[in-house]
Amino acid sequence: MDLSGFEGFEKRLELHFFGDDPEIFPLGLRKIDFESIQQVLEAVQCTVVSAVGNSYFDAYVLSESSLFVYPTKIIIKTCGTTQLLKSINHMLHFTHHLGLTLCSCLYTRGSFIFPKSQPFPHTSFKDEVTYLEDTIPSNLCHRKASIMPSKSSSHSWHVFTANDNSVSHSHMPYDNDIFTMEICMTELDPILARKFFRRAGDGKTGDSVGKEMTELTRINEINPNALICDFAFDPCGYSMNGMDGERYSTIHVTPEDGFSYASFECAGSINDDIVHMLMKVVQIFRPGTMSISTTWNKYYNNEMWTDMAKAVESLGFKCRTCAMDQFPATGHVVFQMFTACRKTV
Repeated sequence: MDLSGFEGFEKRLELHFFGDDPEIFPLGLRKIDFESIQQVLEAVQCTVVSAVGNSYFDAYVLSESSLFVYPTKIIIKTCGTTQLLKSINHMLHFTHHLGLTLCSCLYTRGSFIFPKSQPFPHTSFKDEVTYLEDTIPSNLCHRKASIMPSKSSSHSWHVFTANDNSVSHSHMPYDNDIFTMEICMTELDPILARKFFRRAGDGKTGDSVGKEMTELTRINEINPNALICDFAFDPCGYSMNGMDGERYSTIHVTPEDGFSYASFECAGSINDDIVHMLMKVVQIFRPGTMSISTTWNKYYNNEMWTDMAKAVESLGFKCRTCAMDQFPATGHVVFQMFTACRKTV
């Protein structure tokens, strides 16, 4: 908690690795022990509160958001005043001992609600880019940084990518039909936001109350096939990670009035009913303002993000911004910002 209020907007870091030693796999990064993971998170200034895994990846609910560990990919997403980028050097230390080499880096975030409360290197996007440029290995020489603007200063999208073009495509863990969708929502419906407050002195664990919140809000209906690991914070707040085969999803909620925020992120395929999931999410939170960032690894589908915009607009929103940019190795990023029709920009 900072002086102004809790910062809901997350910082997100995705790192991809490759290795030529067959003995490293199939576990790869999943061989990193829990004590080492804790060291990485100590640098970020957060801790693990719950965890679950399947045959594809491990998912950790953190005191500030989430961590996902795949054999060749790690995603760390943290909110508040965490120092996410300070995890990189620690990760490189542990992956070096596994014989894994960093081949791609993606950093994204929205616009902080309380930017002056952020510690270095998150004091500005310029500072973040400088820190990334100085920290990631020189072999990741194809780099790009961009701020995708919107008509609302509260929902710009910041993107930094870097990759090693010398790594063959057989090492790059991208699927042509896979995309990542990140939804950031502010000014949540106050009645719905109250569902993410705990009753004082309930005597229950964060895990048990988390499950109650998941069912009460129907978050479990967003993807009925997902195994959900959820947690409720005291006195308020909620996080969950979903696992559906090799696909992850995650939700984080800061429900306090005045700076309420919720996020939903998932990895999906063009064959998924992403419009159904999107509409469920919007109905659960009914935000005043929201943004959707869709990252297409290789395959760019104009029709899908157009359908997504139409679905959101059918729920009483107006699309105020739509921007697209292309980044090395990452592919296309489409950024859309919406406001509820009752609101003015």
